[in-house]
Amino acid sequence: MDDVEKTITILMADDDEDDRFMAKEALQEARLANDLRFVVDGEELMDYLYHRGKYSDGGSAPRPGLILLDLNMPRKDGREALREIKSDPDLRQIPIVVMTTSKADEDIFRSYNLGVNSYIIKPVSFEGLVEVMKALSIYWFKIVQLPAQDYVETKG
Repeated sequence: MDDVEKTITILMADDDEDDRFMAKEALQEARLANDLRFVVDGEELMDYLYHRGKYSDGGSAPRPGLILLDLNMPRKDGREALREIKSDPDLRQIPIVVMTTSKADEDIFRSYNLGVNSYIIKPVSFEGLVEVMKALSIYWFKIVQLPAQDYVETKG
């Protein structure tokens, strides 16, 4: 099981530098071996997923096994990125967990309506974030069966 955990890349899309730093520290504090990568907005997220621009070298942008998505970002917000990812047959099976400060029922409903897998309100404390990262790791990498990264569905 540990070998599987190490191969899964977590991609976090969040424009807040402090939140990115805390997520990285929380992942280390939780002693998780997952590769954590960051993008700062929805445009960069899509560039990463489609290997465009600075991510055109596929080696610099491994396919994520999980996306942590903030809703409120500049250029392209999380809602727009979520809609685009879930409408793409090559990307829609990547699990997406919204991690945002928004407690608005409209955001929660809309996110699930667009196909998000989970919705988490960001903890305000570092300790809370560590606990969330531990729980995410246990759930997404030990309990849930994720599709193989190289699996291609045949039609017909």
